[in-house]
Amino acid sequence: MNTIAASELIINNRGAVYHVNCRPEEIAHTIITVGDPDRVKEVSKHFDRIEFQNNHREFVTHTGYIGTKRVSVTSTGIGPDNIDIVLNELDALVNIDFETRTIKENLTSLNIIRIGTSGSLQKEIPVDSFVASTHGLGIDNLMNFYRFQNNDEEIQLQQAFVQHTNLDAITNPYIFGASAAIMKHFVEGFHSGITVTCPGFYGPQGRVLRLGLSQPQLIDSLTTFQLGNHRISNFEMETAAIYGLGKSLGHHCLSLSAIVANRISKEFSKDGNAAVEQLIQKTLSIIESNF
Repeated sequence: MNTIAASELIINNRGAVYHVNCRPEEIAHTIITVGDPDRVKEVSKHFDRIEFQNNHREFVTHTGYIGTKRVSVTSTGIGPDNIDIVLNELDALVNIDFETRTIKENLTSLNIIRIGTSGSLQKEIPVDSFVASTHGLGIDNLMNFYRFQNNDEEIQLQQAFVQHTNLDAITNPYIFGASAAIMKHFVEGFHSGITVTCPGFYGPQGRVLRLGLSQPQLIDSLTTFQLGNHRISNFEMETAAIYGLGKSLGHHCLSLSAIVANRISKEFSKDGNAAVEQLIQKTLSIIESNF
């Protein structure tokens, strides 16, 4: 089996993967990702016991227990580029032998659940509500650097989206579904729909400050997209990258969002932190009962 070069998989002096700075034994097989490094402690404060804490750059990781369930929470920072780092390094921690630098014969599937904030693209999905993403649809370019396979439903959705929005003039949209094995536990109390992942917060999400937009119709085209029962519920900056890399690497992924803005009604949450805290508690309760 081919050995992975030191320049490709960077392992530091303590035997930890370079950016996340964790060793294989320091992460659980159920992992919560959050964008904000300060949100890690807001999750781990609910753990019954914390056995490991670490931080490096924007990547903060805590591993501990909820009852008898071992769980890690790690911050990713913002955007698909950071997801590329975190998902690849989490996979390396469980599926590459750091001593021999070879891929393990028996691969491990992680449960990866994103807890984040998002903007609603449907009037009836109000601020302070929760969305569980059935699909992640990327209008960034991350997954176009990888070889991957889509199922028939994903191909149909991607083709219909491109035809509806004409965004293929500036990007090559990609789409991946959530893990059905995890999604089934996050139904009650959640809206559902396709989550669009953008490569930025302002222009790529249709916001105008001083610069005009090349795609001024973006919000309308996202809101009005529909194929069968599928429609776009919200957008943010990580979900499609998590779904794309996670599914391609054999992991089970789900993205959960607290809605802090409704871009149709032009509302913003009066207390987004409280909504996120409620989502954290709800998610941890479901993990403790079902994982």
